[in-house]
Amino acid sequence: QVQLVESGGGLVQPGGSLRLSCATSGVFFRTYAMGWYRQVPGKQREFVAHITSDGRTNYTDSVKGRFAISRVNAKNTVYLQMNSLKPEDTAVYYCHLRGVITDYWGQGSQVTVSS
Repeated sequence: QVQLVESGGGLVQPGGSLRLSCATSGVFFRTYAMGWYRQVPGKQREFVAHITSDGRTNYTDSVKGRFAISRVNAKNTVYLQMNSLKPEDTAVYYCHLRGVITDYWGQGSQVTVSS
């Protein structure tokens, strides 16, 4: 059974930093690309960042230079380091794994950027 368990969300002031973690189980982690998405109420879930199995990354334009996705295969975990946070980054963040048959999602982590 594939599981993605997120941690690290919270409340932070504008300009602050947070790191999200997504620990996986039930899957041969090192062979899969991983992603982070986010969603605000009333809007569609949107792509944030992606990392391939060999470590290549890409980001949505609004977070380039501020967010960094990384992975530690030995820990079966993907991370999202978020720096210089803005109020518009406020959302529920989800980690994502595209499996062979279906997609898998974490439970979601609330990130709130507010003074």
